[in-house]
Amino acid sequence: MTETAAAPSPTQIASGIAARIAGEIGCRAEQVAATVQLLDEGSTVPFVARYRKEATGGLDDTQLRTLEERLVYLREMEDRRATILKSVEEQGKLTPELAGQFRAADTKAALEDLYLPYKQKRRTKAQIAREAGLEPLADSLLADPALDPQATAAGYVDADKNVADTKAALDGARQILTERFAENAALIGRLRDFAMRNAVAQSRVVEGKKTEGAKFSDYFEYREKWADIPSHRALALFRGRNEGILALDLAMDGETGEAADAKALSQPEMMIAGAFDIADRGRPADKWLTDCARWAWKVKIALHLDLDLMNTLREKAEEEAIRVFARNLKDLLLAAPAGRRATLGLDPGIRTGVKVAVVDATGKLIDTSTVYPFQPRNDVQGALAALKAMVVKHDVDLIAIGNGTASRETDRLAAELIKMLPGATKPTKVIVSEAGASVYSASALAAREMPDVDVSLRGAASIARRLQDPLAELVKIEPQSIGVGQYQHDVNQARLARALDAVVEDAVNAVGVDLNMASAPLLARISGLSEGLAQAIVDHRNASGAFKNRKELLKVARLGPKAFEQCAGFLRITGGDNPLDASSVHPEAYPLAKKIVNACGRDIRQLMGDAKLLAGFDPSEFTDERFGLPTVQDLFKELEKPGRDPRPEFKTAAFQDGVETIADLKPGMMLEGTVTNITNFGAFVDIGVHQDGLVHVSQMADRFIQDPHAVVKTGEVVTVRVLEIDLPRKRIALTMKKDTGAARETHADARKERPAQPKRNNNQPNRGAQGKPGGQASRGASPDASGGNSAMAAALAAAMAKSRKD
Repeated sequence: MTETAAAPSPTQIASGIAARIAGEIGCRAEQVAATVQLLDEGSTVPFVARYRKEATGGLDDTQLRTLEERLVYLREMEDRRATILKSVEEQGKLTPELAGQFRAADTKAALEDLYLPYKQKRRTKAQIAREAGLEPLADSLLADPALDPQATAAGYVDADKNVADTKAALDGARQILTERFAENAALIGRLRDFAMRNAVAQSRVVEGKKTEGAKFSDYFEYREKWADIPSHRALALFRGRNEGILALDLAMDGETGEAADAKALSQPEMMIAGAFDIADRGRPADKWLTDCARWAWKVKIALHLDLDLMNTLREKAEEEAIRVFARNLKDLLLAAPAGRRATLGLDPGIRTGVKVAVVDATGKLIDTSTVYPFQPRNDVQGALAALKAMVVKHDVDLIAIGNGTASRETDRLAAELIKMLPGATKPTKVIVSEAGASVYSASALAAREMPDVDVSLRGAASIARRLQDPLAELVKIEPQSIGVGQYQHDVNQARLARALDAVVEDAVNAVGVDLNMASAPLLARISGLSEGLAQAIVDHRNASGAFKNRKELLKVARLGPKAFEQCAGFLRITGGDNPLDASSVHPEAYPLAKKIVNACGRDIRQLMGDAKLLAGFDPSEFTDERFGLPTVQDLFKELEKPGRDPRPEFKTAAFQDGVETIADLKPGMMLEGTVTNITNFGAFVDIGVHQDGLVHVSQMADRFIQDPHAVVKTGEVVTVRVLEIDLPRKRIALTMKKDTGAARETHADARKERPAQPKRNNNQPNRGAQGKPGGQASRGASPDASGGNSAMAAALAAAMAKSRKD
């Protein structure tokens, strides 16, 4: 029977998607529908967030990114649903009831569960049994357990169909029922829910791998409830398994192996039996049917759920890890810029020397050198003389030191250099993350920017520019190479790239760029601009000179009205024809700005920045059909502080003299440091000893903290106190709490959760923000495996143990 009920129209499907997303992000369906229309018309998230607040009802960029992601997922699911419905209909099996079930499925997994019986698959044992005419036997015994299995099966023995005897007939019937049980979507859903509530992940070290896998020692004998495993521990477990160090599987809380009564059905086996009204009431076929339920669980369903739960665990862990990476990257990109100041960049090295580059206030490379203060040459005096000459010649204001190998030694060299310099005003030295600098140095972009400069010296120039403007320099590097997260190379790289690209786009547009100074990679991150258009802007600028106003963008090859609409508000022109071009006011709102200026009775240049004068006007008086209150209020804010930069003021941590290695630390020391990396379990802080310390989440404040990001940001300067130093394991425990006994007490508990802290390695990409490398957590906790052992959990434990054993 084919479907007779009318399928929902595209408009109804779109309305359903809008309603669902609205419920997920907490807004009205009308807001979602308006946003979807804007996105479908080619608008970007940054543009919609800033310039279309009336249409979206003020959805922020975080809500819009979630909306965009969910829109893709739900549209893919609707496309898949349509494909499935068409396939089942073509098979002549689509009933109105079945169509309703397919349309009610609200996840891709639920949709695939329903489709399983109708999916084209390889020739299974059940299919072979059906071809041998054994399905009526299975149906008869399931419908009437009063039938005798042996006697009934005798009627299906047929040597021509490879059914040699009653055993072969009953085996075939069992295969048919097993497949039927395993393809019942409602039953699989209930079993999956049950397993998710009771499953326990357990790992053990592979024989002979203890020494090789020492970094995974916390997981050599490990158990934790599946539902409670945080992302960093899940990814550590999967990494350990992938490296051949750990054996990882799922059991149930309280698993002991075989059930006490091997004849009794386990809880999941009982659930299977119950779904098909199978019970041992003493009838001839009851035992055979219960054995079928047990067999279905052991050979098919348990293994399927094992794989399903492991995949779900990985997906959840990756999703959370990617969220953490994205937040860390945002903090790093929006770190305080030192500004337009001549900067000396030092890329530390021992045998190969310290690479030196000087960039002027605009970031232009003006001088390079290589000095050899360390082994084997040990030419300290020569190095200091060369550096002093460069600093004096170029009036250097900042010294940026890369945080790789020999960074502390180079930092001391810079300190000696500063002492030698004449005058009261001397350069400030800052240790800067060099993560990804080697990737940039060898890139085609670096070759175009510095064609006649050695690859090694390009890295020093990049380090200097990172201090001047982290955002402008870091956009030249693939986000994954910046290294701001734990296990970033273990997660789905396509999903990670999409998430990090979105962060970069949002950060660049939040700050805006100087149209006459920005590089092509920076321009390419602006709303509405592709790499091709960004390069076209640079080419036009090089050929025709600086842009005098935003309208001149329309003279750029291939830059049409839509691209202009999307990008213009994010591009700044300082000292141009129109002072509004130096602000984030969009050209489409210039008439509104003129209206406000006229009302104030001042010249636009006098008005901009005069918050006191603007405070005397009510924004609501300037609204009209085109510009609502949100746009007018934003315009007022921009006129009060034109071209405001959302990034914080530049400041650096002052490392304590005499504290240069982990051996110099003592409990109780108060130190300044820079947050280099943030995870779900705390924050890593560079305190100037070549090893980042960990402030566990329980040590971040004198109150309960759910999310470390709510307390600190990557790149932020914080004051910490040393709690404990573990020299053999190179672990430093820090606290941001006041000096009370409470900090020490909670630290004792936090030690169970503390992961291994990262070693400094110039070849590793896992580095954090301005300051020192961020810590990559390579290990998790050894959590307490105790917990409630319900009868159902114990039953499922025994069943899973049996399924693996068999």
